[in-house]
Amino acid sequence: MLIGQLVRYGLVGGVVTALQGAVYWLLSSQAGWDPQLSNVAGYLVAVATGFLAHGAITFRGQGAQSAAPARLARFVGVSLISLALNAFWVWLTVTALGAPLWAPLPFMAVVTPGIVFVLNRQWVFR
Repeated sequence: MLIGQLVRYGLVGGVVTALQGAVYWLLSSQAGWDPQLSNVAGYLVAVATGFLAHGAITFRGQGAQSAAPARLARFVGVSLISLALNAFWVWLTVTALGAPLWAPLPFMAVVTPGIVFVLNRQWVFR
């Protein structure tokens, strides 16, 4: 079960992460938005997409369906942790280190999703 869940998480999470990264990149590099504001916009798109997709695909059948409001609240909490992590990656790479706008994307694509998977599996979709 864990292996299948990891595969589904990788596929769904990859799409959600790519969507978040695309929104961040397009708004910050093409539209000239502030990188942190672009990150928040990408986050909002990713949260809505991620809750629906992970609930229906990645963690399907895990946890009680009657606990949907509590699950949504926990998901939002984990998503806020994700937002804070990604804001940190943007600050660290772009602001503090003066790296290019694409520099936080590897951290957003690998480190943050790894932490979020554990939190989703152990707390949100339990």
